[in-house]
Amino acid sequence: QVQLVESGGGLVQAGDSLRLSCAASGRTFSSGAMGWFRQAPGKVREFVAAIRWSGGSTYYRGSVKGRFTISKDNAKNTVYLQMNSLKPEDTAVYYCTADSRDPFTIMRYYSESSWNYWGQGTQVTVSS
Repeated sequence: QVQLVESGGGLVQAGDSLRLSCAASGRTFSSGAMGWFRQAPGKVREFVAAIRWSGGSTYYRGSVKGRFTISKDNAKNTVYLQMNSLKPEDTAVYYCTADSRDPFTIMRYYSESSWNYWGQGTQVTVSS
């Protein structure tokens, strides 16, 4: 059984940085992708970023492009989300997600139903 465990959330001030980690256990991913979604209070869960296991290509939603960086460590089966220049509107519960099925299209990245595995989430709060 696949488990995704997030860590690294917390309370920071606007302009600060945080690094989220997501460790996968139960299987080794060599295809498909891993990614991050987030859900702010009263809002729907939205796609943030994703990285392909094979080749390492990345994709970001527009509002985080240039501030967030997703990366992976294949040996550790772990994905990271480096978040810089954080803004109050980045406040949300951040969820790690994964799916081993290829191919991934842009539409698949944004669709929750495209992702088979989910973590429990980690809270990120950015104060102004």
